[in-house]
Amino acid sequence: MSIVYYAAMALLGAAFLMTAARLVRGPSTFDRVMAGDILAVLLVSGIAVHAAVHKETANASILVAVALMGFVGSVSAAHLAAARAERREREGRA
Repeated sequence: MSIVYYAAMALLGAAFLMTAARLVRGPSTFDRVMAGDILAVLLVSGIAVHAAVHKETANASILVAVALMGFVGSVSAAHLAAARAERREREGRA
């Protein structure tokens, strides 16, 4: 089981690094927001894999908190993008 654990953590770590690079380099705000959301998902996945292998149930509250923060961040970014698009429409018509 340890081979699968280390392989999963290595893949999650590689995905985390590539996503962090997109967060820094992202050409648009939307790319950076999506990278932040993906980082939250990868963090939750890593904690879940660790908790499953080590049979720790104490990490469940951390999983819920990080997942909720990722969800709220995505919804807030979508709301901001919609408000920004609506403002651009109004400025373009006026």
